Amino acid sequence: MDWTHYRFRSNWALAASPATVYEALEQAEEYPRWWPQVREVTRLDDTSGVIRVRSVLPYDLHFTARETRRDPVAGVLEIAMSGDLEGWARWTITAAGTGTLARYEQAVDVNKPLLRRFAVLGRPVFRANHRLMMRAGRRGLAAYLEAV
Repeated sequence: MDWTHYRFRSNWALAASPATVYEALEQAEEYPRWWPQVREVTRLDDTSGVIRVRSVLPYDLHFTARETRRDPVAGVLEIAMSGDLEGWARWTITAAGTGTLARYEQAVDVNKPLLRRFAVLGRPVFRANHRLMMRAGRRGLAAYLEAV
């Protein structure tokens, strides 16, 4: 097992329409307004930017995100990631009853030396840290969508 490789999946049930959720999620530079752990997004050009995240644990992760797929008809947003995290992340937005299901998938290898050093012992803590970040993101997006 590669202890520095992670796969994550999260499902966010949201009360807004799929088009509204998609529009919010495609504006990555706005994430810090509603997602507390996304501390900073700096646009590099129309399809890429540098992102800084920090959850409960006392370390920041920096990575460059490059858009690889933007398909509003299919409800898919996908990025390639490089830096402290190397891999990809994808949002898939679908209708669910009167609201939306936003499915997040991510497959990454950790490059940050501190996380690699503690890969085996820290893995359960790193996974819990990610779950907390995703839970806060869902709550933040739900509140943001209610306000707009």
